This record gives sequence, C-alpha cells and structure tokens, in this order.
Amino acid sequence: MVGYWIACDNPTGTERIAGLGYDYIGIDGQHGILHQAGWQSALMAVDSRQRSAGVLRVPSVDPIAIGMALDTGARGVIVPMVGTAEEAAVAARACRHQPKGTRSLGGPVRGEVRLGSVPDEVDEAVACIVMIETAAALENLEAICATPELDAVYVGPADLSVALGARYFGDPDVAKDLEDALRRVSEAAERAGIACGIHCLTGDAAAERLGENFTFATVSSDITHLQQIAADHLGAARGGAVRA
Repeated sequence: MVGYWIACDNPTGTERIAGLGYDYIGIDGQHGILHQAGWQSALMAVDSRQRSAGVLRVPSVDPIAIGMALDTGARGVIVPMVGTAEEAAVAARACRHQPKGTRSLGGPVRGEVRLGSVPDEVDEAVACIVMIETAAALENLEAICATPELDAVYVGPADLSVALGARYFGDPDVAKDLEDALRRVSEAAERAGIACGIHCLTGDAAAERLGENFTFATVSSDITHLQQIAADHLGAARGGAVRA
C-alpha cells in the first residue's frame, strides 16, 4: 500500500489529495498543525472522496487520545515513540473493545456512523500501528511485534536515525546502521505475521522500500511538497534554482 501524509489543517487540500488514489492518507495529530477539531475535518475530507482510508497519528501512547481518534472515524491509529511491548499492548488494547481491550463503545460518534456499533466488527475494521523510532524499540523489537491485537509497525526513519547517533536525518555516518535497523524491523514484523511500513521522502524511495520487505510506505507530506513546488516555480521564474 502507498499512502500520503497530511500535516496542514486544510480540509479542502486534503480532499483533493484524497481523490488521487492513495491507499491511505495519514493525518498527523502529533507534529502536524491539526488539533483535535482538525482531526475530524481531515478525516471527513478523506472519506468524502471514498478512495483512501484515513489513518491518524495520535500524540502519544494515550488510550484517551487513541479512543478519540477512532471515535472521529479513523480507520487506524499510528502511535509514536513506543519503546516496549507493554506500551504497544496499551495502544493495541485501546483500539479494541472489551473483553479484548479497553476502548469504550462510543454511542453517537462519527466512528459509529462509519463502522457501525457491533464491537467485534468495529475492532476488525480498524488498525493499530505502533512506531519503531527509538533505541528502546529496537531493543524490544521482537516483543513489540508479538503484541496481541497489534496490526503493524511503522518506522519513523528520522527519529530512528537520531537514536542511532545521527547528527541530522540523512547523516551518512549512520546510513549503514539505519539500513541494518530497517532490515531488522521488517524481518521481525514478517516473522510475527504483521505488516511493516515506513515514511519516505519521495515516491521513488517508497517504491524502493516496497520492493524490499516493507508492506506499506508513506510519501512525504503536503507541507513539504507545497514548499518544494513553490521553490521550483520561483526558480523557474527567476531563471535559477531556489533553496527550498
């Protein structure tokens, strides 16, 4: 699967991107400029085109935030900075209703409109994805991947490279260590029978990762592409390259 990343609180822009045919649209509730009210607007924009699944990255391993994201109609949550199997279990259980988990049956919320109110059916329809982006996550990788009710792991390569000692994302001094870590993550996920995704800077990079052992890849972001294309056009107008 190929996804796209939304960081801007711009439902009209999100709606346009959602009509392009990406398998999923990731909504950034952690580092993006969308606050909780923006989550629902973004997800409604995605759903309006009926082509992509809306997936929301929550701010932390917080069952309340996870429940809110699912109540707004997210088809999955991405949970950042998970370092242990215990934290992964908190996230996974927050995505499932009793007795498998701790999610409250929401009642008149948007999630019910999207997916119904039968707990087992709703649980089956949403995905719990935790991020592998810390040294602790690498240390506890096998246990995290074996967490019951976990559907996928997702690599945040920027944070993971910093955890490996990089001075900045793309630091060549840790390039080999990062590639080794990515291989470890994808292989551990495969052994556990769960999906494995990664965030990529370009579509070409996403194609390369999908040709390896990754099962889904997210392409860049709206705010990054907005800046890049504006710089390209400014350079063309002025007859020279402009630093994005």
